[in-house]
Amino acid sequence: MGKGTEIVTFGCRLNAYESEVMKDHAAKAGLEGAIVFNTCAVTNEAVRQARQAIRKARRENPEARIIVTGCAAQVAPEDFSGMAEVDLVIGNDEKMRAGSWTPAQALHTNERIRVNDIMSVTETAGHLVQGLEGRARAFVQVQNGCDHRCTFCIIPYGRGNSRSVPAGEIVNQIRLLVENGYREVVLTGVDITSYGADLPGTPSLGNLAARILKLIPELQRLRISSIDSIEADDALMRLIADEERLMPHLHLSLQSGDNMILKRMKRRHLREDSIRFCDEARRLRPDIVFGADFIAGFPTEMEEMFENTLRLADECGLTWLHVFPYSARPGTPAARMPQLDRGLIKARAERLRLKGAERVRAHLESGLGATQAVLMESENLGRTNQFTPVRLASPGIHAGDILPVHLAAHDGQSFEGRVAV
Repeated sequence: MGKGTEIVTFGCRLNAYESEVMKDHAAKAGLEGAIVFNTCAVTNEAVRQARQAIRKARRENPEARIIVTGCAAQVAPEDFSGMAEVDLVIGNDEKMRAGSWTPAQALHTNERIRVNDIMSVTETAGHLVQGLEGRARAFVQVQNGCDHRCTFCIIPYGRGNSRSVPAGEIVNQIRLLVENGYREVVLTGVDITSYGADLPGTPSLGNLAARILKLIPELQRLRISSIDSIEADDALMRLIADEERLMPHLHLSLQSGDNMILKRMKRRHLREDSIRFCDEARRLRPDIVFGADFIAGFPTEMEEMFENTLRLADECGLTWLHVFPYSARPGTPAARMPQLDRGLIKARAERLRLKGAERVRAHLESGLGATQAVLMESENLGRTNQFTPVRLASPGIHAGDILPVHLAAHDGQSFEGRVAV
């Protein structure tokens, strides 16, 4: 038995999902002896890490065929094809095609680059993944690409314009995942609140979620990944209020808490919109918690502007802060703006992370003593409905179990619990 294809994934949940699709295509095609790097372009650091991993893989596997794909490869294919360690670069559209992973196309080709114009891609297929290996929850891609052009972001040039998977295909895939034993499904994409704008009848994300929950009553938990809160539709807000199977956790793409910086980022919301959304969602679902993405040290950010972002974490009642030190991406408008000192950017990112740690600790303190349903990801780690990690030390637990757990203590990052009897 030969060695199959190894896939190394960087970046977002959508990349993780697509890696599973590629793994399935490669296995069915009988592809062996290849190492595939599914890259991320969101920061310069993500690209640097990918290049470093590629060099290490070549040193350790001199005979392997090294293939690079993902957003960084889509945006700058020549940067990777120019590496002596790389045999082939393929684009984000090509990587999802089964034909790309036949031995003839992946191994026995003299091509160095196979990357189409991602802006010409107008459809996203509902690629069928029957389950994600070793995971208690499954991710389902409902949308790809983005029509917005935030000044800091290179991702639209890696993913193309927004395009949605028809609801029927999504329902069929989730039904199959539930039949395969998955208790929780996460809807994922690049800009999922733009879901449906390109489909007949322009269904919204809320319409899609309601359809999933109605047509698949056996699905126990539905989770929505990162959203743009300014695009949250009325149907989604009704689900937040009325549907217990929709998990009370939303991750928001906020990026800044200062209106001038938001304008320079070309975002479509103000800080007041973020506060209003969080207040309304919490009124509808008092147990809801929020995560949020923030960029620290955006060009022209003055101290008082940064402090507006720090305050927003408290004013929105956020719990999980995902902090990015600003990283200038070549080709973006923000890269041409006056840049801040790198040390200052890192210092602000650290202050924002400390604020995040403070918010997490407050959330954990408020939950002590409660009993919550916990989906187990392994025999000793699970997550509550609010996506809070819980550590257990009880025998006989299996990944995929949903257990009532008494939240007895915390270590500042996760609960320590015991199964309630």
